Amino acid sequence: MNAQVISSEAKEINLSITETDIGILYLIQHELLKESNIDFAGVIVKHPLTNECWMRINSSSKPLGEIKKATDSAIKMADEFKQLFNSKLKVN
Repeated sequence: MNAQVISSEAKEINLSITETDIGILYLIQHELLKESNIDFAGVIVKHPLTNECWMRINSSSKPLGEIKKATDSAIKMADEFKQLFNSKLKVN
């Protein structure tokens, strides 16, 4: 996954993200939208042939910090799912 800042302001950030699956970005978007200080969090596939996605976040606080918190939360949730599936399948 490669991310590049397209534009950044005090309460808004626009990112271009390549070499990723949009499903991962949807998880991060979901975590962002659970926060009360997030006004908008959107993800789109810019062009399917280039595999480029764009993400925009509007926040009343620092949006880059909010992305970090949401990403950490998504990683934790994915790890919990992995542990649950492994316990049900008896895989170590």
